[in-house]
Amino acid sequence: MTFWAEPGIGGPLRRETHYGDRTMLCFAERPPTLAAMFDDLVARFGDRPAIVDDGTLSYSELDALVGKIAAALTGLGIAPGDRVALFLGNCWEFLAVTLACNRIGALLVPIGTRQRKAELEFLLGNSGAKLLVFEAELADQIPSAAEAPELTHRFVAHGDAIGARPFDDLLAANDADAPRVEIHEDDTAVILYTSGTTGKPKGAELTHLSILHSAYAFARAHELTEHDRGLVAVPLSHVTGLVGVSYATLAAGGCVVLMRQAFKTADFLALASRETITWSILVPAIYTLAVMHPEFDRYDLSAWRIGCFGGAPMPVPTIEMLSKRLPQLQLRNAYGATETTSPTTIMPQAHWRDHMDSVGQVIPYAQVRVLDADDNEVAPGEPGELLIAGPMVVPRYWRRPDANAKEFVDGYWRSGDIGSIDKDGFVRVFDRKKDMINRGGFKIFSAEVENVICGLDGVLETAIIGTPDPVLGERVNAIVVTAEGASVSERDVAAYCAARMSDYKVPESIIIRTDPLPRNANGKIQKTVLRETIAERAARHSAA
Repeated sequence: MTFWAEPGIGGPLRRETHYGDRTMLCFAERPPTLAAMFDDLVARFGDRPAIVDDGTLSYSELDALVGKIAAALTGLGIAPGDRVALFLGNCWEFLAVTLACNRIGALLVPIGTRQRKAELEFLLGNSGAKLLVFEAELADQIPSAAEAPELTHRFVAHGDAIGARPFDDLLAANDADAPRVEIHEDDTAVILYTSGTTGKPKGAELTHLSILHSAYAFARAHELTEHDRGLVAVPLSHVTGLVGVSYATLAAGGCVVLMRQAFKTADFLALASRETITWSILVPAIYTLAVMHPEFDRYDLSAWRIGCFGGAPMPVPTIEMLSKRLPQLQLRNAYGATETTSPTTIMPQAHWRDHMDSVGQVIPYAQVRVLDADDNEVAPGEPGELLIAGPMVVPRYWRRPDANAKEFVDGYWRSGDIGSIDKDGFVRVFDRKKDMINRGGFKIFSAEVENVICGLDGVLETAIIGTPDPVLGERVNAIVVTAEGASVSERDVAAYCAARMSDYKVPESIIIRTDPLPRNANGKIQKTVLRETIAERAARHSAA
Protein backbone atom coordinates (compact mmCIF):
# COMPACT_ATOMS: atom_id res chain seq x y z
CA MET A 1 0.00 0.00 0.00
CA THR A 2 1.28 3.42 -0.90
CA PHE A 3 0.86 4.89 2.58
CA TRP A 4 2.65 2.02 4.32
CA ALA A 5 6.03 3.58 5.09
CA GLU A 6 8.88 1.06 4.95
CA PRO A 7 10.51 0.58 7.31
CA GLY A 8 8.12 1.73 10.00
CA ILE A 9 6.91 1.13 13.53
CA GLY A 10 5.84 -2.50 13.95
CA GLY A 11 8.22 -3.87 11.32
CA PRO A 12 7.13 -6.48 8.75
CA LEU A 13 3.92 -8.48 8.88
CA ARG A 14 3.61 -12.18 9.71
CA ARG A 15 0.70 -14.60 9.96
CA GLU A 16 -0.42 -15.56 13.48
CA THR A 17 -3.39 -17.18 15.24
CA HIS A 18 -5.22 -15.39 18.06
CA TYR A 19 -8.47 -15.62 20.03
CA GLY A 20 -8.54 -19.38 19.61
CA ASP A 21 -8.81 -19.90 15.87
CA ARG A 22 -8.57 -16.55 14.10
CA THR A 23 -5.65 -16.43 11.67
CA MET A 24 -4.47 -12.93 10.81
CA LEU A 25 -1.54 -10.77 9.75
CA CYS A 26 0.24 -9.06 12.65
CA PHE A 27 3.18 -6.75 13.22
CA ALA A 28 6.28 -8.87 13.83
CA GLU A 29 8.00 -6.19 15.92
CA ARG A 30 5.65 -5.18 18.69
CA PRO A 31 5.62 -5.15 22.49
CA PRO A 32 3.67 -7.99 24.13
CA THR A 33 1.29 -5.69 26.02
CA LEU A 34 0.31 -2.04 26.40
CA ALA A 35 2.18 -1.95 29.71
CA ALA A 36 5.33 -3.16 28.03
CA MET A 37 4.90 -0.50 25.33
CA PHE A 38 4.66 2.24 27.95
CA ASP A 39 7.67 0.92 29.89
CA ASP A 40 9.73 1.09 26.71
CA LEU A 41 8.56 4.64 25.98
CA VAL A 42 9.52 5.77 29.50
CA ALA A 43 12.97 4.23 29.08
CA ARG A 44 13.54 5.95 25.73
CA PHE A 45 11.72 9.27 26.15
CA GLY A 46 11.65 9.85 29.91
CA ASP A 47 12.31 13.60 29.75
CA ARG A 48 10.09 14.28 26.74
CA PRO A 49 6.51 15.58 27.17
CA ALA A 50 3.83 12.89 27.28
CA ILE A 51 0.64 14.80 28.16
CA VAL A 52 -0.39 18.45 28.05
CA ASP A 53 -3.45 19.27 30.14
CA ASP A 54 -3.41 22.21 32.57
CA GLY A 55 0.35 21.64 32.63
CA THR A 56 2.84 19.28 31.03
CA LEU A 57 3.76 15.80 32.23
CA SER A 58 6.91 14.11 30.99
CA TYR A 59 6.98 10.38 30.37
CA SER A 60 8.90 9.89 33.62
CA GLU A 61 6.46 12.02 35.61
CA LEU A 62 3.51 10.19 34.06
CA ASP A 63 5.16 6.85 34.86
CA ALA A 64 5.45 7.80 38.54
CA LEU A 65 1.76 8.74 38.67
CA VAL A 66 0.77 5.53 36.87
CA GLY A 67 2.80 3.53 39.38
CA LYS A 68 1.08 5.20 42.34
CA ILE A 69 -2.38 4.62 40.90
CA ALA A 70 -1.56 0.99 40.04
CA ALA A 71 -0.36 0.39 43.60
CA ALA A 72 -3.44 2.09 45.05
CA LEU A 73 -5.85 0.09 42.89
CA THR A 74 -4.14 -3.14 43.90
CA GLY A 75 -4.30 -2.10 47.55
CA LEU A 76 -8.06 -1.66 47.15
CA GLY A 77 -8.38 -5.23 45.92
CA ILE A 78 -8.58 -4.52 42.18
CA ALA A 79 -7.20 -7.68 40.59
CA PRO A 80 -6.52 -8.74 37.00
CA GLY A 81 -9.83 -8.95 35.15
CA ASP A 82 -11.65 -6.55 37.49
CA ARG A 83 -13.36 -3.56 35.87
CA VAL A 84 -12.52 0.09 36.59
CA ALA A 85 -14.95 2.67 35.18
CA LEU A 86 -14.15 6.28 34.25
CA PHE A 87 -16.83 8.97 34.03
CA LEU A 88 -14.37 11.75 33.25
CA GLY A 89 -13.78 14.42 30.65
CA ASN A 90 -10.49 14.84 28.81
CA CYS A 91 -7.84 15.10 31.52
CA TRP A 92 -4.50 13.59 32.51
CA GLU A 93 -6.21 11.58 35.23
CA PHE A 94 -8.12 9.66 32.55
CA LEU A 95 -4.97 8.56 30.74
CA ALA A 96 -3.04 7.88 33.94
CA VAL A 97 -5.76 5.52 35.24
CA THR A 98 -5.92 3.90 31.81
CA LEU A 99 -2.18 3.13 31.84
CA ALA A 100 -2.40 1.93 35.45
CA CYS A 101 -5.13 -0.53 34.51
CA ASN A 102 -2.98 -1.74 31.59
CA ARG A 103 -0.19 -2.42 34.09
CA ILE A 104 -2.20 -4.45 36.61
CA GLY A 105 -4.46 -6.29 34.17
CA ALA A 106 -7.65 -4.48 35.16
CA LEU A 107 -10.23 -3.75 32.47
CA LEU A 108 -10.97 -0.09 31.82
CA VAL A 109 -14.60 0.94 31.20
CA PRO A 110 -14.73 4.47 29.73
CA ILE A 111 -18.15 6.15 29.95
CA GLY A 112 -19.00 9.31 28.03
CA THR A 113 -19.84 12.30 30.20
CA ARG A 114 -23.06 12.91 28.26
CA GLN A 115 -24.55 9.69 29.64
CA ARG A 116 -27.31 10.15 32.20
CA LYS A 117 -28.01 8.29 35.43
CA ALA A 118 -30.14 5.47 34.01
CA GLU A 119 -27.58 4.84 31.26
CA LEU A 120 -24.74 4.93 33.76
CA GLU A 121 -26.56 2.46 35.98
CA PHE A 122 -26.85 0.01 33.08
CA LEU A 123 -23.19 0.37 32.03
CA LEU A 124 -21.87 -0.06 35.55
CA GLY A 125 -24.15 -3.02 36.16
CA ASN A 126 -23.44 -4.73 32.85
CA SER A 127 -19.67 -4.33 33.19
CA GLY A 128 -19.69 -5.24 36.87
CA ALA A 129 -17.33 -2.35 37.63
CA LYS A 130 -15.85 -2.43 41.14
CA LEU A 131 -14.39 1.08 41.08
CA LEU A 132 -15.49 4.37 39.54
CA VAL A 133 -13.66 7.66 39.07
CA PHE A 134 -16.01 10.50 38.16
CA GLU A 135 -16.14 14.26 37.67
CA ALA A 136 -17.40 16.22 40.66
CA GLU A 137 -19.80 18.19 38.45
CA LEU A 138 -21.44 14.91 37.41
CA ALA A 139 -22.05 13.65 40.96
CA ASP A 140 -25.83 13.92 40.59
CA GLN A 141 -25.73 11.30 37.82
CA ILE A 142 -23.95 8.64 39.89
CA PRO A 143 -26.20 5.70 40.89
CA SER A 144 -26.67 4.94 44.57
CA ALA A 145 -25.16 1.93 46.30
CA ALA A 146 -28.46 0.10 45.92
CA GLU A 147 -28.59 0.89 42.21
CA ALA A 148 -24.98 -0.23 41.61
CA PRO A 149 -24.30 -2.93 44.23
CA GLU A 150 -21.05 -4.21 42.68
CA LEU A 151 -19.49 -0.74 42.74
CA THR A 152 -17.51 -0.84 45.98
CA HIS A 153 -15.13 2.11 45.46
CA ARG A 154 -15.92 5.66 44.31
CA PHE A 155 -13.39 8.42 43.68
CA VAL A 156 -14.14 11.98 42.61
CA ALA A 157 -11.90 14.24 40.54
CA HIS A 158 -11.85 18.04 40.22
CA GLY A 159 -13.94 18.69 43.32
CA ASP A 160 -15.79 16.93 46.12
CA ALA A 161 -18.80 14.63 46.27
CA ILE A 162 -20.64 12.97 49.12
CA GLY A 163 -19.80 9.28 49.45
CA ALA A 164 -16.67 9.46 47.29
CA ARG A 165 -13.00 9.73 48.17
CA PRO A 166 -10.84 12.38 46.52
CA PHE A 167 -8.83 11.32 43.49
CA ASP A 168 -5.66 12.38 45.29
CA ASP A 169 -6.09 9.35 47.56
CA LEU A 170 -5.12 7.22 44.55
CA LEU A 171 -1.81 9.08 44.44
CA ALA A 172 -0.88 8.38 48.07
CA ALA A 173 0.52 4.89 47.47
CA ASN A 174 4.17 4.10 46.85
CA ASP A 175 4.76 3.49 43.16
CA ALA A 176 7.39 0.92 44.08
CA ASP A 177 4.53 -1.24 45.38
CA ALA A 178 2.84 -1.40 41.99
CA PRO A 179 2.65 -5.08 41.03
CA ARG A 180 3.76 -6.56 37.74
CA VAL A 181 1.24 -9.16 36.69
CA GLU A 182 1.32 -11.61 33.82
CA ILE A 183 -0.83 -10.37 30.95
CA HIS A 184 -1.39 -11.99 27.57
CA GLU A 185 -1.82 -9.83 24.48
CA ASP A 186 -5.15 -11.51 23.73
CA ASP A 187 -6.47 -10.35 27.12
CA THR A 188 -9.10 -7.62 27.21
CA ALA A 189 -7.77 -4.18 28.17
CA VAL A 190 -10.81 -1.94 27.61
CA ILE A 191 -14.57 -2.53 27.47
CA LEU A 192 -15.86 0.22 25.22
CA TYR A 193 -19.60 0.41 24.82
CA THR A 194 -21.14 0.95 21.41
CA SER A 195 -23.75 3.62 20.93
CA GLY A 196 -26.77 1.37 21.32
CA THR A 197 -28.76 2.75 18.37
CA THR A 198 -30.95 -0.35 18.67
CA GLY A 199 -31.44 -1.90 22.09
CA LYS A 200 -28.92 -1.62 24.92
CA PRO A 201 -25.27 -0.71 24.23
CA LYS A 202 -22.88 -3.60 23.70
CA GLY A 203 -19.47 -3.67 25.35
CA ALA A 204 -16.77 -4.30 22.73
CA GLU A 205 -13.73 -5.99 24.28
CA LEU A 206 -10.66 -4.14 23.04
CA THR A 207 -7.56 -6.23 23.73
CA HIS A 208 -3.89 -5.38 24.16
CA LEU A 209 -3.37 -6.88 20.69
CA SER A 210 -6.11 -4.85 19.00
CA ILE A 211 -5.16 -1.53 20.62
CA LEU A 212 -1.47 -1.98 19.81
CA HIS A 213 -2.20 -2.71 16.17
CA SER A 214 -4.57 0.23 15.80
CA ALA A 215 -2.13 2.61 17.49
CA TYR A 216 0.70 1.36 15.32
CA ALA A 217 -1.44 1.64 12.16
CA PHE A 218 -2.09 5.34 12.69
CA ALA A 219 1.47 6.01 13.82
CA ARG A 220 2.91 4.26 10.80
CA ALA A 221 0.47 5.59 8.20
CA HIS A 222 1.01 9.18 9.37
CA GLU A 223 4.73 8.63 10.05
CA LEU A 224 4.41 9.87 13.63
CA THR A 225 7.56 10.33 15.76
CA GLU A 226 8.46 11.54 19.23
CA HIS A 227 8.28 15.08 17.86
CA ASP A 228 4.57 14.86 17.02
CA ARG A 229 1.88 16.43 19.15
CA GLY A 230 -1.61 14.93 18.79
CA LEU A 231 -4.63 17.01 19.76
CA VAL A 232 -7.55 15.20 21.43
CA ALA A 233 -10.61 17.39 20.84
CA VAL A 234 -13.04 14.45 20.84
CA PRO A 235 -13.89 12.55 24.05
CA LEU A 236 -11.31 10.17 25.51
CA SER A 237 -14.26 7.89 26.22
CA HIS A 238 -14.59 7.34 22.46
CA VAL A 239 -12.39 4.96 20.47
CA THR A 240 -11.12 7.86 18.34
CA GLY A 241 -9.94 9.92 21.28
CA LEU A 242 -8.54 7.04 23.32
CA VAL A 243 -6.99 4.82 20.66
CA GLY A 244 -6.99 6.82 17.44
CA VAL A 245 -5.19 9.86 18.86
CA SER A 246 -3.92 9.13 22.39
CA TYR A 247 -2.51 5.60 22.11
CA ALA A 248 -1.30 6.30 18.56
CA THR A 249 0.59 9.42 19.66
CA LEU A 250 2.04 7.68 22.71
CA ALA A 251 3.07 4.67 20.61
CA ALA A 252 5.44 6.97 18.71
CA GLY A 253 6.73 8.66 21.85
CA GLY A 254 4.84 11.85 21.03
CA CYS A 255 2.84 14.23 23.20
CA VAL A 256 -0.93 14.03 23.74
CA VAL A 257 -2.52 17.48 23.95
CA LEU A 258 -5.89 17.37 25.70
CA MET A 259 -8.74 19.77 25.07
CA ARG A 260 -10.51 19.60 28.40
CA GLN A 261 -13.29 22.16 28.04
CA ALA A 262 -16.43 21.86 25.92
CA PHE A 263 -15.67 22.53 22.27
CA LYS A 264 -15.60 26.14 21.15
CA THR A 265 -13.93 27.04 17.89
CA ALA A 266 -11.85 29.90 19.31
CA ASP A 267 -10.62 27.71 22.18
CA PHE A 268 -9.73 24.92 19.75
CA LEU A 269 -7.74 27.25 17.51
CA ALA A 270 -5.97 28.86 20.46
CA LEU A 271 -4.96 25.49 21.92
CA ALA A 272 -3.83 24.10 18.56
CA SER A 273 -1.70 27.20 17.99
CA ARG A 274 -0.27 27.49 21.50
CA GLU A 275 0.71 23.81 21.68
CA THR A 276 1.96 23.62 18.08
CA ILE A 277 -0.06 20.51 17.33
CA THR A 278 1.05 18.44 14.34
CA TRP A 279 -1.89 16.09 13.89
CA SER A 280 -5.37 15.10 15.04
CA ILE A 281 -8.50 13.16 14.13
CA LEU A 282 -11.63 15.32 14.03
CA VAL A 283 -15.13 15.28 12.60
CA PRO A 284 -15.42 17.31 9.36
CA ALA A 285 -17.64 19.94 11.00
CA ILE A 286 -14.74 21.03 13.24
CA TYR A 287 -12.54 21.73 10.22
CA THR A 288 -15.36 23.74 8.64
CA LEU A 289 -16.00 25.73 11.83
CA ALA A 290 -12.28 26.37 12.22
CA VAL A 291 -11.56 27.63 8.72
CA MET A 292 -14.72 29.79 8.71
CA HIS A 293 -13.84 31.43 12.04
CA PRO A 294 -13.41 35.18 11.49
CA GLU A 295 -10.07 35.22 13.35
CA PHE A 296 -8.65 32.05 11.82
CA ASP A 297 -5.65 33.82 10.29
CA ARG A 298 -4.37 35.19 13.60
CA TYR A 299 -3.54 31.69 14.85
CA ASP A 300 -0.25 30.04 13.93
CA LEU A 301 -1.13 26.54 12.70
CA SER A 302 1.96 26.06 10.54
CA ALA A 303 3.02 22.91 12.45
CA TRP A 304 -0.27 21.12 11.72
CA ARG A 305 0.52 18.57 9.00
CA ILE A 306 -2.06 15.76 9.36
CA GLY A 307 -5.78 16.43 9.60
CA CYS A 308 -7.40 13.02 9.77
CA PHE A 309 -11.19 12.79 9.75
CA GLY A 310 -14.02 10.29 9.60
CA GLY A 311 -17.72 9.79 10.14
CA ALA A 312 -18.85 12.11 7.33
CA PRO A 313 -17.62 13.54 4.03
CA MET A 314 -15.44 16.65 4.04
CA PRO A 315 -17.23 19.58 2.34
CA VAL A 316 -15.43 20.65 -0.84
CA PRO A 317 -15.40 24.36 0.15
CA THR A 318 -13.67 23.39 3.41
CA ILE A 319 -11.00 21.48 1.49
CA GLU A 320 -10.44 24.41 -0.84
CA MET A 321 -10.21 26.99 1.95
CA LEU A 322 -7.85 24.88 4.05
CA SER A 323 -5.66 24.14 1.02
CA LYS A 324 -5.18 27.86 0.50
CA ARG A 325 -4.69 28.87 4.12
CA LEU A 326 -2.85 25.79 5.42
CA PRO A 327 -1.08 24.36 2.35
CA GLN A 328 1.02 21.99 4.49
CA LEU A 329 -2.06 20.30 6.00
CA GLN A 330 -3.00 16.90 4.57
CA LEU A 331 -6.69 16.03 4.98
CA ARG A 332 -6.80 12.24 5.21
CA ASN A 333 -10.00 10.26 5.60
CA ALA A 334 -10.21 7.08 7.68
CA TYR A 335 -12.93 4.56 8.48
CA GLY A 336 -13.42 2.30 11.44
CA ALA A 337 -15.62 1.50 14.41
CA THR A 338 -15.47 0.63 18.07
CA GLU A 339 -15.43 -3.04 17.06
CA THR A 340 -12.36 -2.46 14.86
CA THR A 341 -10.57 -0.55 17.64
CA SER A 342 -10.64 2.45 15.26
CA PRO A 343 -9.03 2.13 11.80
CA THR A 344 -9.97 -0.28 9.04
CA THR A 345 -8.97 2.06 6.24
CA ILE A 346 -6.71 5.12 6.00
CA MET A 347 -6.28 7.43 3.03
CA PRO A 348 -2.85 7.03 1.39
CA GLN A 349 -0.68 10.12 1.66
CA ALA A 350 -0.20 10.32 -2.12
CA HIS A 351 -3.92 10.27 -2.94
CA TRP A 352 -5.71 12.43 -0.38
CA ARG A 353 -6.42 15.23 -2.85
CA ASP A 354 -7.91 13.11 -5.64
CA HIS A 355 -9.97 10.50 -3.76
CA MET A 356 -11.89 12.58 -1.24
CA ASP A 357 -15.06 10.56 -1.87
CA SER A 358 -13.23 7.51 -0.51
CA VAL A 359 -12.32 6.54 3.06
CA GLY A 360 -8.93 5.35 1.83
CA GLN A 361 -7.46 1.89 1.38
CA VAL A 362 -7.63 -1.12 3.69
CA ILE A 363 -4.75 -1.08 6.17
CA PRO A 364 -2.35 -3.89 5.19
CA TYR A 365 -3.00 -6.26 8.08
CA ALA A 366 -6.80 -6.03 7.69
CA GLN A 367 -9.13 -8.00 5.45
CA VAL A 368 -12.39 -6.60 4.11
CA ARG A 369 -14.99 -8.55 2.14
CA VAL A 370 -17.97 -6.97 0.36
CA LEU A 371 -21.00 -9.30 0.33
CA ASP A 372 -24.48 -9.10 -1.15
CA ALA A 373 -27.69 -10.03 0.68
CA ASP A 374 -26.97 -13.73 0.05
CA ASP A 375 -23.40 -13.44 1.42
CA ASN A 376 -21.82 -13.72 -2.01
CA GLU A 377 -18.80 -11.54 -2.85
CA VAL A 378 -19.65 -8.71 -5.22
CA ALA A 379 -17.59 -7.37 -8.12
CA PRO A 380 -15.14 -4.46 -7.60
CA GLY A 381 -17.02 -1.19 -7.27
CA GLU A 382 -20.35 -2.86 -6.50
CA PRO A 383 -22.04 -2.12 -3.13
CA GLY A 384 -22.52 -4.68 -0.39
CA GLU A 385 -22.11 -5.16 3.35
CA LEU A 386 -18.55 -4.75 4.63
CA LEU A 387 -17.20 -7.67 6.68
CA ILE A 388 -13.93 -6.92 8.46
CA ALA A 389 -11.19 -9.10 9.94
CA GLY A 390 -7.72 -8.57 11.37
CA PRO A 391 -5.86 -8.13 14.67
CA MET A 392 -7.66 -4.83 15.32
CA VAL A 393 -11.11 -6.50 15.31
CA VAL A 394 -12.34 -7.24 18.83
CA PRO A 395 -12.83 -10.92 19.73
CA ARG A 396 -16.27 -10.50 21.25
CA TYR A 397 -18.83 -8.36 23.08
CA TRP A 398 -18.89 -8.43 26.87
CA ARG A 399 -21.52 -10.85 28.19
CA ARG A 400 -23.42 -10.94 24.88
CA PRO A 401 -23.29 -14.48 23.42
CA ASP A 402 -26.34 -13.67 21.27
CA ALA A 403 -24.66 -10.71 19.58
CA ASN A 404 -21.38 -12.61 19.29
CA ALA A 405 -23.05 -15.43 17.38
CA LYS A 406 -24.82 -12.98 15.08
CA GLU A 407 -22.11 -10.41 14.38
CA PHE A 408 -18.86 -12.43 14.32
CA VAL A 409 -18.73 -14.96 11.48
CA ASP A 410 -15.66 -17.02 10.52
CA GLY A 411 -13.33 -14.48 12.12
CA TYR A 412 -15.06 -11.52 10.42
CA TRP A 413 -17.18 -8.82 12.06
CA ARG A 414 -20.35 -7.87 10.21
CA SER A 415 -20.17 -4.07 10.17
CA GLY A 416 -23.72 -3.38 8.99
CA ASP A 417 -22.22 -0.74 6.68
CA ILE A 418 -22.88 -0.74 2.94
CA GLY A 419 -19.80 0.08 0.90
CA SER A 420 -17.60 -0.91 -2.02
CA ILE A 421 -13.96 -1.48 -2.95
CA ASP A 422 -12.93 -0.40 -6.44
CA LYS A 423 -10.31 -2.05 -8.65
CA ASP A 424 -7.60 0.25 -7.24
CA GLY A 425 -8.38 -0.71 -3.65
CA PHE A 426 -10.18 2.48 -2.60
CA VAL A 427 -13.05 1.90 -0.19
CA ARG A 428 -16.28 3.88 -0.18
CA VAL A 429 -18.88 3.70 2.58
CA PHE A 430 -22.40 4.59 1.50
CA ASP A 431 -24.74 3.92 4.39
CA ARG A 432 -25.73 1.81 7.33
CA LYS A 433 -27.48 -1.31 6.02
CA LYS A 434 -30.61 -0.50 7.99
CA ASP A 435 -30.60 3.17 6.89
CA MET A 436 -30.51 2.59 3.13
CA ILE A 437 -33.54 4.24 1.54
CA ASN A 438 -35.71 2.35 -0.98
CA ARG A 439 -37.73 4.85 -3.02
CA GLY A 440 -39.96 3.17 -5.57
CA GLY A 441 -37.49 0.32 -5.99
CA PHE A 442 -34.46 2.60 -6.32
CA LYS A 443 -31.81 2.18 -3.61
CA ILE A 444 -30.49 5.45 -2.19
CA PHE A 445 -27.44 5.65 0.07
CA SER A 446 -27.80 8.60 2.42
CA ALA A 447 -24.03 9.16 2.57
CA GLU A 448 -23.97 9.79 -1.19
CA VAL A 449 -26.62 12.51 -0.94
CA GLU A 450 -25.01 13.96 2.20
CA ASN A 451 -21.68 14.14 0.41
CA VAL A 452 -23.21 16.18 -2.40
CA ILE A 453 -25.05 18.59 -0.11
CA CYS A 454 -21.94 19.19 2.00
CA GLY A 455 -20.30 20.56 -1.15
CA LEU A 456 -22.69 23.53 -1.12
CA ASP A 457 -21.02 26.65 0.22
CA GLY A 458 -22.24 27.55 3.70
CA VAL A 459 -23.28 24.01 4.69
CA LEU A 460 -21.63 22.63 7.84
CA GLU A 461 -23.24 19.18 8.01
CA THR A 462 -26.33 17.34 6.87
CA ALA A 463 -28.32 14.17 7.47
CA ILE A 464 -30.51 12.29 5.00
CA ILE A 465 -33.49 10.50 6.49
CA GLY A 466 -35.92 8.08 4.89
CA THR A 467 -39.56 8.27 5.94
CA PRO A 468 -42.39 5.83 5.08
CA ASP A 469 -44.60 6.54 2.07
CA PRO A 470 -47.67 4.45 1.12
CA VAL A 471 -46.97 4.74 -2.61
CA LEU A 472 -43.18 4.83 -3.03
CA GLY A 473 -42.22 2.92 0.09
CA GLU A 474 -39.93 5.69 1.34
CA ARG A 475 -39.23 9.34 0.62
CA VAL A 476 -35.98 11.27 0.94
CA ASN A 477 -35.67 14.02 3.55
CA ALA A 478 -32.71 16.29 4.34
CA ILE A 479 -31.84 18.23 7.45
CA VAL A 480 -29.14 20.75 6.58
CA VAL A 481 -27.07 22.66 9.13
CA THR A 482 -25.67 25.93 7.80
CA ALA A 483 -23.13 28.37 9.19
CA GLU A 484 -24.39 31.46 10.98
CA GLY A 485 -25.19 34.12 8.40
CA ALA A 486 -25.09 31.75 5.43
CA SER A 487 -27.85 32.45 2.91
CA VAL A 488 -28.79 28.90 1.95
CA SER A 489 -32.44 28.17 1.17
CA GLU A 490 -34.37 24.94 0.66
CA ARG A 491 -34.61 25.82 -3.03
CA ASP A 492 -30.81 26.26 -3.19
CA VAL A 493 -30.26 22.78 -1.75
CA ALA A 494 -32.79 21.15 -4.08
CA ALA A 495 -31.35 22.85 -7.16
CA TYR A 496 -27.78 21.98 -6.14
CA CYS A 497 -28.74 18.31 -5.76
CA ALA A 498 -30.80 18.19 -8.96
CA ALA A 499 -27.79 19.35 -10.96
CA ARG A 500 -25.55 16.64 -9.51
CA MET A 501 -27.56 13.45 -9.03
CA SER A 502 -30.45 11.35 -10.28
CA ASP A 503 -33.87 12.89 -9.71
CA TYR A 504 -35.04 10.10 -7.38
CA LYS A 505 -32.15 10.91 -4.99
CA VAL A 506 -33.03 14.61 -4.61
CA PRO A 507 -34.58 15.30 -1.18
CA GLU A 508 -38.28 16.06 -1.34
CA SER A 509 -38.34 17.65 2.10
CA ILE A 510 -35.53 19.95 3.27
CA ILE A 511 -35.13 21.55 6.68
CA ILE A 512 -32.55 24.34 7.05
CA ARG A 513 -31.23 25.14 10.51
CA THR A 514 -28.17 26.41 12.38
CA ASP A 515 -28.49 24.10 15.40
CA PRO A 516 -26.02 21.18 15.14
CA LEU A 517 -27.32 17.69 14.45
CA PRO A 518 -28.17 15.69 17.59
CA ARG A 519 -25.53 13.12 18.48
CA ASN A 520 -25.33 10.40 21.08
CA ALA A 521 -22.55 9.97 23.63
CA ASN A 522 -20.32 8.34 21.01
CA GLY A 523 -20.76 11.19 18.54
CA LYS A 524 -23.06 9.36 16.12
CA ILE A 525 -25.97 11.25 14.59
CA GLN A 526 -29.27 10.32 16.25
CA LYS A 527 -31.45 9.70 13.22
CA THR A 528 -34.39 8.62 15.38
CA VAL A 529 -34.49 12.15 16.84
CA LEU A 530 -34.32 13.64 13.34
CA ARG A 531 -37.19 11.43 12.18
CA GLU A 532 -39.27 12.95 14.99
CA THR A 533 -38.29 16.43 13.79
CA ILE A 534 -39.43 15.59 10.26
CA ALA A 535 -42.67 14.06 11.53
CA GLU A 536 -43.43 17.15 13.63
CA ARG A 537 -42.87 19.40 10.62
CA ALA A 538 -45.12 17.23 8.46
CA ALA A 539 -47.83 17.34 11.12
CA ARG A 540 -47.66 21.15 11.28
CA HIS A 541 -47.92 21.43 7.50
CA SER A 542 -50.88 19.06 7.31
CA ALA A 543 -52.64 20.96 10.10
CA ALA A 544 -52.10 24.22 8.26
